[in-house]
Amino acid sequence: MQTVKPYVVGLTGGIGSGKSAAADRFAALGASLVDTDRIAHALTALDGAAIPAIRAAFGTQMIAADGSMDRGAMRALVFQRPEARRELEAILHPMIRSSSDGACLAAPGPYVILAVPLLIESGSYHSRCDRICVVDCPEELQIERVRSRSGLDESQIRSIMASQASRAQRLAAADDVIDNGGPMTELDAQVQRLHLQYLAAAAR
Repeated sequence: MQTVKPYVVGLTGGIGSGKSAAADRFAALGASLVDTDRIAHALTALDGAAIPAIRAAFGTQMIAADGSMDRGAMRALVFQRPEARRELEAILHPMIRSSSDGACLAAPGPYVILAVPLLIESGSYHSRCDRICVVDCPEELQIERVRSRSGLDESQIRSIMASQASRAQRLAAADDVIDNGGPMTELDAQVQRLHLQYLAAAAR
């Protein structure tokens, strides 16, 4: 495990912006990818470290038949009761931070892409990042992408978007912006350019 703090790029974007597509492209170019969404899924899967605390806080009705967290039931609950979202975050966020810290330190690549959906909303991640990269696209395109992949209706998607930082807030916090409102070839070119920039910065 490396002991020198790695160069960390915090990657974020609103739902449907294409953050995951950009993250995968950075990884394909050789960056180490630490994805907090994937960490959260592991924590809430069968035998995940967060399952006992979730069961204790919310009851067995939030645990699916396969032993994982029932994501549909939990999603419905947190939109009905904002305090439930805070309870869930109080369980998950410290575990996610600890796991992502360890993964960043152990990362073998020349720099780390730390993908955090709510990076702007969660101040604790800012101090851990050397650079903030925001994947951006028009809000109508976000809605179209999410609707096509998930089947959620527009009101549900807008509710999720309303719970996240605004587009303007993300852009104001960005050191770098990837415009993902166009074709994938344009995304590839932007990721390639930033990859070279991050390689150079990490080597200093």
